[in-house]
Order: sequence, then structure tokens, then C-alpha cells
Amino acid sequence: MSQPTFGKRIKELRTAKGLTLDQLATATGCSKSYIWELENKDPPRPSAEKLADIAAVLGVTTDYLIGREEVTLADAEDKAFFREYSRMPDDTRQKIRAMAKLLGGKNGE
Repeated sequence: MSQPTFGKRIKELRTAKGLTLDQLATATGCSKSYIWELENKDPPRPSAEKLADIAAVLGVTTDYLIGREEVTLADAEDKAFFREYSRMPDDTRQKIRAMAKLLGGKNGE
């Protein structure tokens, strides 16, 4: 079974998140027709900036979208979350770590 193409991955992620073409376009600063072309043209030719914007909104890495890495969707989402987490203020990261300990059922400091 072959890997989904770039366009199929965008469409699968967009629909899984309940986003319309318009909503993804607005969130990424693209036009609806541009998103449609990325999903349907072969091969798509996104700019690096637009690719990064789309990946951020969809919560994955650009490498996952273009199929460069042999990673699962969960791995790509984790990497994207960690990148976002790394840019958060210290107090926010401390709260997230405390929540993770609670949710993981581990007692800690």
C-alpha cells in the first residue's frame, strides 16, 4: 500500500479537523483556490512559507506533509506540539508538565 500523496494528506487532515477549504485558507493566509490546487494538482508546488503555515494549522510537521519522514501521524503531531510547547513561556510549560503528571497518574514534584 502506497503512502498518501501530499495533497491527500492535506485533505485528510483538513477534513479530520472539520475544516473547510475556506477555513484552512483563512487560517493560513492562502486563497481557497490555492488550497484546492495543493489538494488536487499533481505535483503541487507550495512555497516553503505556505507549507509551514499549513503544517502549523493542521498540527503536523512539514516533513510529514511532504512524506519526507517515515513517521506516523501521531509522531508528526507530537513533534509539532513540542515545537509549539518550546516557544511557550516558562510558567505555561510548568502548568502543562503538571497536567501531564496528573493525567499520567504519576505523583511528582
